[in-house]
Amino acid sequence: MIGRPPHVKICCISSVEEARLAISAGASALGLVSSMPSGPGVIDDRLIAEIAASVPPPIATFLLTARQDADAIAAHHAACRTTTLQLVDFVAPPELVRLRRLLPSVELVQVIHVADEGSLEEARMAAPLVDALLLDSGNPNLPIKELGGTGRTHDWRISRRIRDEAGVRVFLAGGINAGNVGEAIAAVQPFGLDLCSSVRESGHLSAPRLEAFMRSVHEAPARKLSSRA
Repeated sequence: MIGRPPHVKICCISSVEEARLAISAGASALGLVSSMPSGPGVIDDRLIAEIAASVPPPIATFLLTARQDADAIAAHHAACRTTTLQLVDFVAPPELVRLRRLLPSVELVQVIHVADEGSLEEARMAAPLVDALLLDSGNPNLPIKELGGTGRTHDWRISRRIRDEAGVRVFLAGGINAGNVGEAIAAVQPFGLDLCSSVRESGHLSAPRLEAFMRSVHEAPARKLSSRA
């Protein structure tokens, strides 16, 4: 069947005002970045909790957490109270199982940093244990980990294979902007798109850039969606 455009998640939200701007532009999810080894958009957990509390349903709020232990992740959620946890680093399957038991009503989104064929196996392992995958362009193997916000694209052919096999919703991140989003949608056909730097100017969320991006999303060719999209 012919489906609607992908959901759009605006990441690196830094204030209640930015949250309102993103929602007014049509975002269906907001990303709130907690402490990270590198990358943009980090804010204090108290501010994350304030922003999350201000966001009306059904808009989703994602806490980006670099913690890898289920108990630590659950404690982080307790401090921030978002609707969704975005696990930006590898979380072992037993910890994902435990996290699901600890937080049964919170959505879990595992980030897969798409680098090579090994990313496919990582996605296959995580997909049955989470609600969605988010395919990004970081590098967790560096001495200082890159866990998102790189502004780089990755090999969308691998992302498409993950999307086709996952059996869960897939978000596409990494270097997506108004100029390439049509190509990204055609190549991967994701459930959602995730972006940060391309809709910012001088570090601040930009209404004109948001509008241009949303226009490009809605102008992308109509796509045929599978029942898993």
